[in-house]
Amino acid sequence: MTLYENPLYIEDIEAVSSLHLPWEELDGAAFLISGAGGLLGSFFTDVLLERNIQGANIKILALGRSLEKLEKRFGAKEGLYFVKYDINDPINLPEDERKILKDAGSVYIIHLASNTHPLQYSTDPIGTVMTNITGLDNMLKAACEYDAKRIVFASSNEIYGENRKDTELFSEDYCGYIDCNTLRAGYPESKRAGEALCQAYRKAKGLDIVIPRFTRSYGPTLLMTDTKAISQFIKKGIAGEDIVLKSRGDQFYSYTYVADAISGLFTVLLSGKDGEAYNIADEASDITLRDLAMLIAQNAGTKVVFDIPDETEAAGYSKATKARLDGSKLKELGWRPRYDIHEGIKRTMDIFAQLSE
Repeated sequence: MTLYENPLYIEDIEAVSSLHLPWEELDGAAFLISGAGGLLGSFFTDVLLERNIQGANIKILALGRSLEKLEKRFGAKEGLYFVKYDINDPINLPEDERKILKDAGSVYIIHLASNTHPLQYSTDPIGTVMTNITGLDNMLKAACEYDAKRIVFASSNEIYGENRKDTELFSEDYCGYIDCNTLRAGYPESKRAGEALCQAYRKAKGLDIVIPRFTRSYGPTLLMTDTKAISQFIKKGIAGEDIVLKSRGDQFYSYTYVADAISGLFTVLLSGKDGEAYNIADEASDITLRDLAMLIAQNAGTKVVFDIPDETEAAGYSKATKARLDGSKLKELGWRPRYDIHEGIKRTMDIFAQLSE
């Protein structure tokens, strides 16, 4: 069974595509999407493809370094075009794809490409930083060239750094502590710089930009190469193995099921205010790492074991011990998640179990 044959996954796609949002604004539009094959990007693309089934006539240019991976993930779909591209190179689209953007009723630029897990932070530190700055700059230049109606820069809960113990939830104007003189700082600091670059382009070029800040996301679109803790836990769980916890598990974080993360993204895209950042988070999915490991082990019928990370692993781990986001600003736009952490984990593992049948 593939994701496109999985009834739970299709239900998630249809639920997001039928949200009460001004979808008509996307009719006849063209999307240029970096990171289209990733955890968030693939679900986002699938929602657009579902809108096409409903007659939206959206053209989707999916950028990626491997055409084979994109083709394997999506297959042939009406309105979907694959473009081989390294995000850190200047964007030079083939003539046919350039024409798609030039002829579209409106153009949307979605920058989702990023190194997003610990092993990449420690083994590809330069790429981690540059994707969030140079890669973003290339997408913003494309936005200028093709007169984009709106740009989305996917930011992260990591921009808040460590809780200064002066608040329980991080609102969008909170600024915690980050030790910038470390290898691990490359990801959060480049996300911060990326947000600042967006504001610079808004002022200098008149671009319309919104910034969703994602929490730790998970779901059936996670990649098997992902080394985030929750991804490792889920992979162990679906394999029927014990969950390995490489700390005491006191870290207290916000998490979001992928369908809810993308419903938040579309809410920001279609209803957000130019220049604003929005946390995509809900308190019902806040949980300690230990409790998360135990939840996944319970669903898998296994147990939690403790281990010490090696030096390379430890170098990529977040130093934040309490990072919970306040999602009230996004909820003011009408966003509501469908799943809390318990339901989201169960759904993720149920889908993976069906895929392996």
